[in-house]
Amino acid sequence: MIQRHPAIFSSSKGLLMLVSGLACGFAWADSAGEFEKEILPILEERCFDCHGDGAKKGGVSFDSSDSTEQLLAKSDLWVHVLKNVRSGLMPPPKESPLEAAEIAKLVDWIKRGALKLDPANPDPGRVTLRRLNRVEYRNTIEDLMGIDFRSDEEFPADDTGYGFDTIGDVLTTSPLLLEKYMQAAETIVAKAVPLQNRVIRERRVGAEAFTGQGSNGRNWETRISLYDPADLSGKVTIKQPGTYRIILNASVNGSFAYDPGKARTTWTVDGKQVFQEDLAWRDYRKVEPAVEVKWAAGEYPLHLKVEPLLGKDKKPAEKPGDGPPNVDLKFAGYTLQGPLEPEFAAHPPNYERFFTRDDVPTDAAARNDYAKEILRRFVARAFRRPVDERTVERLAGLAGESMALPGGTFEKGIARAMSAVLASPRFLFRMEETLPEPDPKANPLLDEYSLASRLSYFLWSTMPDATLMDLAARGELRKNLHAQVQRMLGDSRSDQLVKNFAGQWLQTRDVESVSIDARIVQARDAGQESEIRKRFERRQQLNQAIDAAEKAHDEAKAAALRNELAEFRKQFGTRRIEFSGELRTAMRREAEMWFKHLLRGDKSVLELIETNETFLNEALAEHYGVPDVRGNEMRLVKLPPDNPRGGVLTMGTVLAVTSNATRTSPVKRGLFILDNLLGTPPPPAPPNIPSLEVSAKSHDGRDLSLREALAMHREKPMCSSCHDRMDPLGLALENFNAMGLWRDKEAGQPIPSVAGKLITGESFADVRELKHLLVTSRRQDYYRCLTEKLMTYALGRGPQPCDIQTVDQIVADLERTGGKFSTLLLGIIDSPAYQKRHRETP
Repeated sequence: MIQRHPAIFSSSKGLLMLVSGLACGFAWADSAGEFEKEILPILEERCFDCHGDGAKKGGVSFDSSDSTEQLLAKSDLWVHVLKNVRSGLMPPPKESPLEAAEIAKLVDWIKRGALKLDPANPDPGRVTLRRLNRVEYRNTIEDLMGIDFRSDEEFPADDTGYGFDTIGDVLTTSPLLLEKYMQAAETIVAKAVPLQNRVIRERRVGAEAFTGQGSNGRNWETRISLYDPADLSGKVTIKQPGTYRIILNASVNGSFAYDPGKARTTWTVDGKQVFQEDLAWRDYRKVEPAVEVKWAAGEYPLHLKVEPLLGKDKKPAEKPGDGPPNVDLKFAGYTLQGPLEPEFAAHPPNYERFFTRDDVPTDAAARNDYAKEILRRFVARAFRRPVDERTVERLAGLAGESMALPGGTFEKGIARAMSAVLASPRFLFRMEETLPEPDPKANPLLDEYSLASRLSYFLWSTMPDATLMDLAARGELRKNLHAQVQRMLGDSRSDQLVKNFAGQWLQTRDVESVSIDARIVQARDAGQESEIRKRFERRQQLNQAIDAAEKAHDEAKAAALRNELAEFRKQFGTRRIEFSGELRTAMRREAEMWFKHLLRGDKSVLELIETNETFLNEALAEHYGVPDVRGNEMRLVKLPPDNPRGGVLTMGTVLAVTSNATRTSPVKRGLFILDNLLGTPPPPAPPNIPSLEVSAKSHDGRDLSLREALAMHREKPMCSSCHDRMDPLGLALENFNAMGLWRDKEAGQPIPSVAGKLITGESFADVRELKHLLVTSRRQDYYRCLTEKLMTYALGRGPQPCDIQTVDQIVADLERTGGKFSTLLLGIIDSPAYQKRHRETP
């Protein structure tokens, strides 16, 4: 083993003798020599007390390798050293810090000597072939086929890696998913591709076009109780004279429990009664009378009348367990078909998306050429690059076989071939090709079609549009890359970058589903959690006892228990405190809209952390204590000077998703900051560590506060190294409860000072000072973390040592431009990792 003894590390002469004895080239000898002369003395003096001479704190040792060559070849070790030295985590706070010159020397040598990064021929890293994830599949199908296919309902959830669902290594393709893809291809084509050349025109008009008694004037459909009269009038406008078919769109919908309600319903078209019937309770019954009329151009009246035959006094009472009885007529307007004469038939919807001619050629050869023309164009869009003629021929042959079947048509043949395309690996996976590279040692550039796909799936989460494909075909995309990025960010499809990157980085995707018990959270803040739980248990006991008494037909006991329950409700109330869906949605939109505001305005990424503005509506402003915001519309609001909001750390979405169901979690919140803003997450907790709830009992049985329980955790050596980093950050947010509400008390007691200190030594008094530290003294850590996160999302792989040069350059550029968003985006897009492919990648 490599140890500090005369044979190896006692002098320069010893190490050089060892290096000379190894069969290495001059580059290795130079690196080892520089290590011994410049780097080893720093490690011996600053690191070996914990990571040498047999010590292996944190699993890191500099003298346990079999040889110097083996030590210097441990890239993971040196990446770890680089990260900890630059972030100030090492040496630990109790030791004297490294001098700036020592840090610079270590960083420079690790990049050149240990990791052998070559700026002249940068390694783009290895990328695993990626399939489309569920979001990308859905968006691509919508752009390609013109329909919304709910891949989130039809496909199993995508796995995530490094916090994102774009990672090639985890986007596996199981036999079940392959079967789902085959079924989806047929379903999508059946819904999107017309199977006829001509159809009768059809138009639907909803209930909102009708006025009068019973109209809501807004919605596509309206519900009319059979106990309420209705008198609705509308009109149909005819521009082309001819024969038309008009169909009423209505249905009777009854509750689970029988309701005797009944009403005479009359439907009149152009003054003539088409339908009249006494409608009554049915679980579900369509009411769709149709009539054909010959009309000249003009307007014709329509009339729907509902006359109740029973008064509301006949409506039965609700039976326990059945819900309220009701019977309604659901009215959804009408459908107009026509003109019905054959000469007025038209192409069905979506026809022009796939078929380029009005009529299909009758000649077999011409028909085959037309099929190839359609498929060549379609497949090039589906595969995101020009398609070879052999593939077009095979697909045209498949289409021809389908056309020749009994009942086969040209359109059905094309649809069958398109189903095969949507099930092809070249559609489902993002295949990439490179430009010719004569130097076998150089990493080749991606071809322009691959670059177009990378760009569109990065910024839009969908396939390239016609502009990108046209530039790629002319070989001009690379020359116009920055202009295209600007164009794409101005397009509404760039909202996908906000939803899918920021939604996973900041976890805003989760706020609408995270479990938060609002009543317990507020009771805990007030110190009433135990009392609330006892009330809940007593209410459950009474309800269970009432059910048992009713089953035993003991009406006297059931009545007494109901009276007791009524008194209980009267005394303690039944109002339920809700963390509502509308409020959660507003929180998600606040984070997304702020990210989008900075992205499209090319503002500083530092404003993601520290700012005096945010997006609010009335409900969210009230939740945050911000006055004078009215209405449901989200709008940009300048925060009062004394308000602690502003920036993602104090947004409701982040505060909620980093909490537990009934309380805050300083550990989760601290971990969020370390992982997502500073890029220095601690290792996973050791096994068999008790939860805070278990730890929150003192030796005398007294309930400990959260802060006291965390302090107990930090007293344990195996816990302190991580909790000393996480807890001060999380505790700085303790004035915000699990719903993101400001609070001054926790468990009925005033919250102690939230002042703390970063592991790197900087002190803060409150969350505002913490945010300021993150954008000042720890700014480069934040820049580096955000760059790595966005690169990970864009490239579909985790950070690799070869990315360090690129990240460092982007961080330097962000420092120069004040953190402009365009510097971050273009730095990634222009990088070798984004533009090239590793020469050994198949």
